[in-house]
Amino acid sequence: MDQLDVALVEAMRENPRVGDLELSRIARVARATVQSRLSKMEAAGIITGYGPDIDLIAAGHPVVAFVTLEIAQGSLDAVTEELESLPNVLDAYVTSGTADVVCKIAATSHEDLQAVLLHISQSGTVVRSTSVIVLSELVKPRVLPMLRKGATGSPSRAPAYRVTRQAKR
Repeated sequence: MDQLDVALVEAMRENPRVGDLELSRIARVARATVQSRLSKMEAAGIITGYGPDIDLIAAGHPVVAFVTLEIAQGSLDAVTEELESLPNVLDAYVTSGTADVVCKIAATSHEDLQAVLLHISQSGTVVRSTSVIVLSELVKPRVLPMLRKGATGSPSRAPAYRVTRQAKR
């Protein structure tokens, strides 16, 4: 990704409902450039969606926990199927270290979380689980600082006639 790609992603994060024309004005590049760049980032799998961000607390799921699982040898497929069947499991990752899987779980209450954890622990493929309840969010999920740091090249400039026109306004 270069600086223009990062600028487009940043503009989209700051203005989630913005269209291509407005993005072109914000980034000071042609509309066709915006469309081309977005298409390339979508095709490369960099941009994976345009869905709304959801606040779990406002949506009625204020209890969040990270759960580590130690699983029986060779049971990754079964664990994957089990976790995918539980709607409270937001995401899960295969990891190195003492835990084989780390997942993030949201619940409506501590009792709801306990029910999910009991369901997981009763699985024949989970040997041990450990959970850590989130007390508060310290750093919101983000990618822009990392993208800005890694951006290559110099930012694109709008044609001189655009700069002149905007400066006169």
